[in-house]
Amino acid sequence: MPTVLLVRHGRTTANASGILAGRADGVALDAVGRDQAARAAERVAGVPLARVVTSPLERCRQTARALLDHQADDPESLTEHGITECDYGQWQGRALKDLAQEPLWSVVQAQPSAAVFPGGESMAAMQARGVEAVRRHDAEVAARHGADAVWAAVSHGDVIKSVLADALGVHLDLFQRIVVGPASISVVRYGPHRPEVVAMNTDAGDLSWLRSAAPAGDAPVGGGAGPGQADAAR
Repeated sequence: MPTVLLVRHGRTTANASGILAGRADGVALDAVGRDQAARAAERVAGVPLARVVTSPLERCRQTARALLDHQADDPESLTEHGITECDYGQWQGRALKDLAQEPLWSVVQAQPSAAVFPGGESMAAMQARGVEAVRRHDAEVAARHGADAVWAAVSHGDVIKSVLADALGVHLDLFQRIVVGPASISVVRYGPHRPEVVAMNTDAGDLSWLRSAAPAGDAPVGGGAGPGQADAAR
């Protein structure tokens, strides 16, 4: 199956101010975030992307545009509401330091599968739609471009963390153990037997080796030969 790059948007004006932006309009990348997005795009410039899918929110569209601008060819470019930010409801637009005093905060930290934001959605619903969208696009890319294709999904921290938790086979209640920084790139392959999490929360290093990465299959006993090398069972 193809390789998907899960790219978080760069830093925003809300991130820098300690505000939970949610789905609010007009939340754009700040100067640091624009630089972060450009660096992420440079890291994958040597990887021909078959498709770039983005959350509809401005900060993700800006990050996706950076990826597209650094591609030699013209990848498919799509907007996907399934990977948009969590609907934080009445928490949206509030300061994180104030939200940390709310009783729900401890639930979000310790048992996110039970967290439902007032006037918004549950974290379980966020994960379900995010995973469905990523797996659906992955299957479409495989059908159109083949099992060796690489594509990118530009989304948000909690959404990407929940998709990674699913790929790792861990309960949503453990997803706060995963860190996904601004403009970080995580790499997943959905194989015939199981997903493979190739990398998480990377923010440096050229990723052109993905062009020759082996497709997901049987897990190599002993760890395998590494990217671009053949394993006997694959």
